[in-house]
Amino acid sequence: MQGDITKKEFIEEHYNFIQRLNLKPFKYRIDSFEKGIYNYQYYNMLAKYSYMKSKDQKLQQKHPQLVKKLQGDANYYYRQKDKTTLKLLEYLDFYNVEAYFVKVKSKLLKDKLFEIVLLDYDNVILHSISHWLLERLKEEGVFIEGKRKSIIDKYINERY
Repeated sequence: MQGDITKKEFIEEHYNFIQRLNLKPFKYRIDSFEKGIYNYQYYNMLAKYSYMKSKDQKLQQKHPQLVKKLQGDANYYYRQKDKTTLKLLEYLDFYNVEAYFVKVKSKLLKDKLFEIVLLDYDNVILHSISHWLLERLKEEGVFIEGKRKSIIDKYINERY
């Protein structure tokens, strides 16, 4: 947030941190806020890292099969992140949660990316493009129609 490192550097450092410590997600239940946030961050970082690597021009030219694997990995990790998000929201019983579409510069994410804010926790902002998660948020009555500027607008709109 202070601009000391780029989004790309942050993703790479976070990924390397996860690898060095050999961290793994909680496998079974999300029975605490901390477990839910941990799993969300774990899967989100692996997804972003895999996606970022798949966009590398040199890798695309020299190793197209690896790029395909990285794209598949990114999609898998994003699905796991969305499942974790739902488990966390269910644990919280959707209490003091609000969600809405955010304004983005990316054409790919326009009218797709939504933000989920956990109002009882400082600076806990989740994102997704999952259709099924969006429908569940609407069913629970926590999705607000319209678009808003993201609480972390600069971060989500920074390319990497």
